[in-house]
Amino acid sequence: MPRQKPDSGDSVSSISVRIASTTDVPAIISLANAAFAIETFLEGTRTDQERMAEMMQSGAFLVADDTQGTILASVYIELRGDRGYFGMLAVDPAHQGSGLGRLMTAAAEDHCRQRGCKQMDLTVLTLRPELPGLYGKLGYVETRREPFLPPRKLKPGVECECIVMSKAL
Repeated sequence: MPRQKPDSGDSVSSISVRIASTTDVPAIISLANAAFAIETFLEGTRTDQERMAEMMQSGAFLVADDTQGTILASVYIELRGDRGYFGMLAVDPAHQGSGLGRLMTAAAEDHCRQRGCKQMDLTVLTLRPELPGLYGKLGYVETRREPFLPPRKLKPGVECECIVMSKAL
């Protein structure tokens, strides 16, 4: 995937988006764990080397670099026939609210659209009630709910479901 630049009028105009390489994994792990630190309902960190290796076997990550080559955002993408999937969207906490999340969502959609996908799916957790509204503004609608099968244990007494949201590309 060639590097993508946002429109020059965008607040993130100096950002380049590219497919991550294995050398980017430590930076993505650090970024994801920092961005998902607010998910205090799970025990431990959001991701690690083992989980990243598994994810890179079935999909890929897109990363957003600043002009110094620092990764400021990442998103996991996976092709599933004529459907694309994105998840684990992470933005450096110091850059949240700058448009990077929207940029990475658009990059994930473009990546999948260019590979023949007609629909895009994502999953959010019921424990993150702010997320359906944010993705709704980008055209995603809830299509179903599924049990949450976390890679790590939920803290005692916490219950959660997955909300699957979809959008036509």
